[in-house]
Amino acid sequence: MKKTILILVVFYSLQNFSQTEKPLKTKFTNFLSKSYYSINLGGIFYPFSNDNLIYGFETETFSRNWFSGRLLLGHKITDDFSVQFGTMRPAAWFKYDNVNNIGYDRSVWINAWSLSLKKDFKLAEKTSFYVESGIANVTRFGFSINDQIIYKDAHFASLLYGFGIQYWLSDKWRLSANGTFLPKSTKHNQPSISQASLGFEYHLKQVDDKTADDYAKNEYFFPNNIFQVSYGTSALGFGVNRFFGMSLKVGNFESFGIPIFWVGEAKATNAFSLTYQRLIYRSEKIFSLDWGASVTAFQSSLNNENVFAFSIFPVLRFYLLRRNGYDFYTNYSLIGPTLLTKSDIDGLETGPKVIFQDTMGFGVFFGKNRKYNAELRIMHYSNGNIFTRNDGVAIPLQFTLGKTF
Repeated sequence: MKKTILILVVFYSLQNFSQTEKPLKTKFTNFLSKSYYSINLGGIFYPFSNDNLIYGFETETFSRNWFSGRLLLGHKITDDFSVQFGTMRPAAWFKYDNVNNIGYDRSVWINAWSLSLKKDFKLAEKTSFYVESGIANVTRFGFSINDQIIYKDAHFASLLYGFGIQYWLSDKWRLSANGTFLPKSTKHNQPSISQASLGFEYHLKQVDDKTADDYAKNEYFFPNNIFQVSYGTSALGFGVNRFFGMSLKVGNFESFGIPIFWVGEAKATNAFSLTYQRLIYRSEKIFSLDWGASVTAFQSSLNNENVFAFSIFPVLRFYLLRRNGYDFYTNYSLIGPTLLTKSDIDGLETGPKVIFQDTMGFGVFFGKNRKYNAELRIMHYSNGNIFTRNDGVAIPLQFTLGKTF
């Protein structure tokens, strides 16, 4: 990931890439047709204790939130042998309560990105067993009290093991019961990490030529290309960002919202973006996958630092409502490699210059032949806890106008 990202955006003429002259892409690429994703939720266990703290600091109680998740993207090398990339983390951090009985509550953050190999063994017609082995990039955020480090940050590589049982609902869907384990690291003062979870795998399946041709000829609109101009200002606040990051304060609720996005310690006061997206794949009606490239200029809120972000990214788009005059959708983009022109923005530990861009939004295509686009979206930059410096950057709600061709 520590490479300079070269983004080349090529804009073609409307005539050469019109909806009527270019067929829509209704078949997966060979790579995608052998890929899958997996979402798993369950309990995570790491026996942090007073032994992990420096001498002279301890607590009698701890706050543990066992709930956790693991997200994986997989690619099948053969029918029963795959490579997987993903992340595992708790929903809330482990906390040392009232350290030394003088009112200090401190949290320990833990996150693990993994690259592993998975081998499946068929037990019955609809049941299989798998084993998993690989490496994990473990990041731990410790804490300080009065500028004294009580539990050090850590960033290290670890072995990862896993196993599980899967029940095949169909060729596409598998239900999973999983166990994942990372051994302790004495060198880094890190206890072992174990997760037990339930979830599913969804395997992408190629459609036949006739079905793909039928999809391409149906009446549903999917743009081949989109060019967008976006602007956002912090004058409207970061309420939308906080709601989808489950950190919005409402009445007695300190964390109101839905935990599907992130905010960031560094805040942008103004942000202007130019974005190009091109269709890779579309389903019959509901889903499309695009790749995109963007340039974003923003100004930080504390020191008025001017920063440029150059990104490439995937876009998942889901059409929620189709009507005669418009098509309404939501989109989501994760882990878009990004080059920032500045690191550690506003003196915060936002991380290195090469990080990731995440976006989510709601929008419509409208007008004759759906030539126009309007969208509301939020953005976030961070390194995904790959490094211990990950305060992140929040981009306020952006208003977007676009043109399809």
